[in-house]
Amino acid sequence: MLLHSVIVTNSCWAQSRRPLVSTLFRCFSISFNSFASITSPEASHIDEDFDDFLPWLEHKAAAKISSVLSIGKSSYGRALYAARGIRTGDCLFKVPYSVQLAPDNLPVEITCLLGDEVGNVAKVALLILHEKMLGQNSEWAPYISCLPQPEDLHSTVFWTDDELAMIRPSALYEETLRQKAQIEKDFWAVKLAFDRFPDRFCDVTLQEFTYAYGLVTSRAWEGSGSVSMIPFADFLNHDGTSEAYVLSNESKKHSEVIADRDFAPGDEVLIRYGKFSNATLLLDFGFTVSCNSYDQVQVELNIPQHDRLYTQKLELLDRHSTRSIKDVNEFTSSRNSFTIKEVKSGCKKGKGIPQSLRAFARILAFNSQEELNELAAEAARNDGRLARHPLKNKNREIAAHQLLLSEISQLVEEHNKYIKLLVPAPPYICGKSVLRRRLAQDLLTGELHVLKSASAWLEKYCSTLRTK
Repeated sequence: MLLHSVIVTNSCWAQSRRPLVSTLFRCFSISFNSFASITSPEASHIDEDFDDFLPWLEHKAAAKISSVLSIGKSSYGRALYAARGIRTGDCLFKVPYSVQLAPDNLPVEITCLLGDEVGNVAKVALLILHEKMLGQNSEWAPYISCLPQPEDLHSTVFWTDDELAMIRPSALYEETLRQKAQIEKDFWAVKLAFDRFPDRFCDVTLQEFTYAYGLVTSRAWEGSGSVSMIPFADFLNHDGTSEAYVLSNESKKHSEVIADRDFAPGDEVLIRYGKFSNATLLLDFGFTVSCNSYDQVQVELNIPQHDRLYTQKLELLDRHSTRSIKDVNEFTSSRNSFTIKEVKSGCKKGKGIPQSLRAFARILAFNSQEELNELAAEAARNDGRLARHPLKNKNREIAAHQLLLSEISQLVEEHNKYIKLLVPAPPYICGKSVLRRRLAQDLLTGELHVLKSASAWLEKYCSTLRTK
């Protein structure tokens, strides 16, 4: 997924958003900094390898980028640190559009070969490959050289089949397969450029294109209908509690970040990528956050084909369906795909369990044509939506929620099973495999917490109805 910038055309600011390719931002390598709001000054030091990076960028931009930040290292990777005291409201940096990598930077002779089916993400990936091939002759060489290597990327699109099998109970498993298929489709769509200019691309493979694609989906930002890589800005790591974002000003043609808190010299400066679940973070950026308060679970419900009212229920849903919704923070949702969030303890209305999911369960529980007709008539009298209110028949209402409880309980069981397979890690597993094993554990544990909260509420709801 891409991050969105806050956009402004006048004097107000809008938040930028990183590009979301699938439906699911970036991490320089693995932003484990996201586990803490501030990294201690002792954990960092100036990254001497990049002493020339900011001067190069400012020379290219013909403008000062930042006077308050320095590029540093921590035990988690490269990051930005306060070079001096920073106060809330201070401008941390400004990066002109002119030094951002965007589709428009592609040579026109390459762009003209690309069909309409080639999106902006694929174009920027193509641009990265083109500039990498130029080596030191590229005007972007200092930036291209600081991009992470393939072994530093841990988005699930880079996982092996065995590693992906660790997260099979999660919707992220299928979403990863969909995204990998999309990347391959885009690869064949841009292959004409590879074939026409072999000297510029030198037999680019699907693996190399996937690497470039992953750089874009994890680091680029989306705004004003385009996608761009913002040098220097993409050194910023994620803090889920931060209120700072990358802001994009269309009238002044630059992106900037405003400090949301005070920083002492040596503090790591962080922003929030978005209110993303671990599934989003792992697909797009290759990291997770322990105890992620934004975790959620995608579940699917389907009408069993052996249901004797299968055809009638499908027709009813078709007549009263709403269009598929694309949540900017998550996967694309269809009529039978639903996103469950944590149901807080003591919540009487089950906030976190979508009303549309409960409505779908009610429809599944019906076993007569008469009931379906009554449901359709009720929807016609109201806002056209089906079964959004508790059924008058208490037993049928309980049956609907018991059905839902059964489905969620099965997911709980599957998540528990796979988590047990992950802990403890076999002694022969090391390095990257250990890391991805822990990422899988974080993902499934967070989703399990959400599922258990929904299960507890459904049990209580059914129990309350029985005693009335």
